[in-house]
Amino acid sequence: MFDNPFSMVVAIVFIVMIANVLKARYKAQHGIVEDAIGNQKRVAAADSGETQRLREDVRALKERVQVLERVITDQRQTSDLSLEIEKLRDR
Repeated sequence: MFDNPFSMVVAIVFIVMIANVLKARYKAQHGIVEDAIGNQKRVAAADSGETQRLREDVRALKERVQVLERVITDQRQTSDLSLEIEKLRDR
């Protein structure tokens, strides 16, 4: 089957390559990630409760950014600025 050592080395390299591809495919299908050091961990899909909480946090942060944008772009004096901030906080 293997007439010379070179063909045997090529066959071994080919088998190792196929094994690495199959291993990477398995990890991708099962959500296993590897960091730069080589540690592996399974990344579970986010549950709907956590996802909903994160969406609410993002929505609240977007609202705060809009309030800050309104305050910053307002051309009123400094004394009016503090009153405006207090009004916006009470919403």
